Amino acid sequence: MFVVLLRFAANRAAAPRLMDGHNAWLRKGFDEGSFLLAGGIEPKAGGAILATAASRAEVEARVAEDPFVAKGVVAAEIIEIAPGRTDCRLSFLAA
Repeated sequence: MFVVLLRFAANRAAAPRLMDGHNAWLRKGFDEGSFLLAGGIEPKAGGAILATAASRAEVEARVAEDPFVAKGVVAAEIIEIAPGRTDCRLSFLAA
């Protein structure tokens, strides 16, 4: 399980022209089952994604495909977590 933080970077002004590509990238991640949750980091500091993948390398490759990452709109941080305790609503995450 991975938390991907996408914090706005120096090229933030390019975000509007890359938004369609970023949204398509998000849709693809959800359609392929890699993304479980996505949302904004408030106040308007970027975004965060809860992702699942077989390996960190797989997540890194997927994140590199985001137009926001590729064009320096956001800086990506990937945090790997090993769910050990969950609320019953998230029991599918526990090993």
